[in-house]
Amino acid sequence: MASTKDNLQVLFEDNHIVIVNKQAGDITQGDKTGDKPLSDVVKEYIKEKYNKPGLVFLGVVHRLDRPTSGIIIFARTSKALERLNKMLRDKTIQKTYWAVVKNQPKKEQDTLTNFLKKNPKNNKSTAYSKEIDGSKKAILHYKVIKKLDNYSLLEVDLETGRHHQIRCQLSTIGSPIKGDLKYGFNRSNKDGSIHLHARKINFIHPVSKEAVQITAPVPNEVIWKACT
Repeated sequence: MASTKDNLQVLFEDNHIVIVNKQAGDITQGDKTGDKPLSDVVKEYIKEKYNKPGLVFLGVVHRLDRPTSGIIIFARTSKALERLNKMLRDKTIQKTYWAVVKNQPKKEQDTLTNFLKKNPKNNKSTAYSKEIDGSKKAILHYKVIKKLDNYSLLEVDLETGRHHQIRCQLSTIGSPIKGDLKYGFNRSNKDGSIHLHARKINFIHPVSKEAVQITAPVPNEVIWKACT
C-alpha cells in the first residue's frame, strides 16, 4: 500500500530532518511514471501538521528502489541537506539492510566485492569480478541472522552505494532476494515488492550533533513477521 499523509510512518522528526519508513511501491521522488512520490506526501504532512503557508522545503537526501521498503531521510532545511549530502559522500551515515533470500549463502558471513555496471536500457546492474569499462567498485558485508523454513534472513551493511547493489551482489552468489524477478528469483511477490528492507540507520545529527539511531519496523507481511 502506497503512503499517504494519513498513513505515513514517521520514525523521527525535528526542525531539520524527517525520517520515514517507506512502503514498498512508493517512489522516493518524481519519475517518468507520473506517480505521486513519497517526497510530495511528506511535504503535505509537514504543511498540514505545522500549518505552513506557501511551499514547503524538502530535500531528498538518498533514495530506495521502488519495490524496497524502509528508512528514508529527508532534509527540512537547506543547511541540513547540504550537511547530510556531505555525510553521505564521506560515508558517515551507517545503513543496515535486511534481505530475505532463497538459497542460504555458503558462508554464514562474508564480504562481497564486485564491479557493477548499470545498463540504463533495462535499469539493471551486472556484477563483474574485475574492473571493466564503466563499472564501479561495490562492497558489502552480510551475515545470516535467521533461518526460516524456505528462506534465510541476511543482515547487510553497505560500504558503497551502487545501483541495485544488494540485489545484484546477492544474486551473484546464488541467493536472490525473495520476489526479485529482475535478479533471478523465480516468482514475483503479489504486491510487486521485494523482500529488501532498509532496517537501521546510525548517524550524527547534522545540526544538533547528537547521535541518531533509528530502526524501521518490517512490513506487515507473513515472512517479514517471521523474521522478527
